[in-house]
Amino acid sequence: MIELSAAEIAAITKGHLTPPAAARQTQTVSSVTVDSRDVQAGGLFVAKPGETADGHQFVPQAFLNGAVLALVEHPVAETGADGAAEYPAVVVDDVVLAMGRLAAEVVRRLRAHSPLTVIGITGSAGKTTTKDLLSGILSELAPTVAPIGSYNGEVGVPLTVFGADYTTRYLIIEMGATKIGHITYLADLVAPDIGVVLGVGSAHAGEFGGVENIALAKSELLRALPATGTAIMNADDARVLAMEQRTIAQKLYFTSDNTHVPAGGPVIRATSVTTTAEGHPAFTLTVPGDDAAYPVTSRLIGTHQITNLLAAASVATVLGIPGAATAAALSRLEAQSRWRMERTERADGVTVINDAYNANPESMRAALRTVAELGRGRRTWAVLGEMLELGEDSIAEHDAVGRVVVRLNISKLLVVGMGARALYNGAVLEGSWGDEVLFADDLAAAEQMLTAALQPGDLVLFKSSNGVGLRFLGDRIALSSTEAPSTATPGTSVPGSTELQGEPQL
Repeated sequence: MIELSAAEIAAITKGHLTPPAAARQTQTVSSVTVDSRDVQAGGLFVAKPGETADGHQFVPQAFLNGAVLALVEHPVAETGADGAAEYPAVVVDDVVLAMGRLAAEVVRRLRAHSPLTVIGITGSAGKTTTKDLLSGILSELAPTVAPIGSYNGEVGVPLTVFGADYTTRYLIIEMGATKIGHITYLADLVAPDIGVVLGVGSAHAGEFGGVENIALAKSELLRALPATGTAIMNADDARVLAMEQRTIAQKLYFTSDNTHVPAGGPVIRATSVTTTAEGHPAFTLTVPGDDAAYPVTSRLIGTHQITNLLAAASVATVLGIPGAATAAALSRLEAQSRWRMERTERADGVTVINDAYNANPESMRAALRTVAELGRGRRTWAVLGEMLELGEDSIAEHDAVGRVVVRLNISKLLVVGMGARALYNGAVLEGSWGDEVLFADDLAAAEQMLTAALQPGDLVLFKSSNGVGLRFLGDRIALSSTEAPSTATPGTSVPGSTELQGEPQL
């Protein structure tokens, strides 16, 4: 992060300094965190109110760990101090809004100092994978900052910005939303030069009031782009394609379907799409202005990853990276974030695919298709939990996914939790009987069933919304064979004292 003084932070955030902070207005901070355990010496601790804990409770610990300033909504007294001594802090009305103001000013100063390209990515699925791919490509060229995990909301975006400094050339921002206006707010903070829309799904449809409102929310990224910017759109999604009317930016499309692209529009294409025996998508990449075609064999799992691969290739093309270099990078890069088609091979021959970071009907179907393709000649399991926030369509959508499991001939379905009971019912009504479909009231019961029933050679998928916690059961099952050489991507640290809690934003 660029250094800012206490006085500057107070002015930027429209706050005021507590007496100890006022006495040392020139004190600078060089890092920001919302987790008291992650404070670096000389850092700013943001006392964010959380769902289960208030960050103000952790101000003393933050200063013990090296913080020199706090951003708070009310002063915090030093424990055991004589009189009314307070920790040095900037007091604001709303720390989250203050973080946003601070992030916007950081971006402004970075742009004033040296060239900076800000890339915004949104979509109902695939944001984090696309971000990881793009970070892998760009970081080999110049200093690049990208979100940790799935930081994509009003707290996560500023935290990403705070990771940048005056050497940063590329700043990648994930943008999620739980209502209309969220992405506009985030775009106002970072002023993206390039905007990528991956797709419009039905996750959070209940909160938004329907899929059309989700599409409207996603289009906010493209509406925020300047005329000199570039809007990158998934031409295989009709709702995304319709957004072209909402932007004044230059347009670039990508497709693996090759049937819906506007005539004359510049297009990134994937043709000759196949999958390897290990489930890795393979295709031929073509880019505008280049007559050559480049083979890509990704190390990701599932043909649905082609959307993310093409989106990353599109950004690379806008930034002038040659097609050959882009194809080589896409063939080399692996998944970096946890619980996204994360594959573990146990020593006893059981394969675990943990894709339970989030879920919606579209991503459920994609994961199930991948398991059906990978599992030819093997016994396959789908361990599925609830898809949250689908609103009035929840029962019908869960029922439909249960029927898809049967139609794909997946050997075993284990449904976990009453919130997903309609998924179980759908499979039964579609014709799955006896021990082909099982129901567990909770994670503990599901774990007992799997521990007893899994056999060498089985392939098992875990998939649910983040809030269900099925990803942790997937971890335990993956590690239950103690001699297993795990191929899972190492996890990233998760904030604890004021955790970014709940379902990842759409």
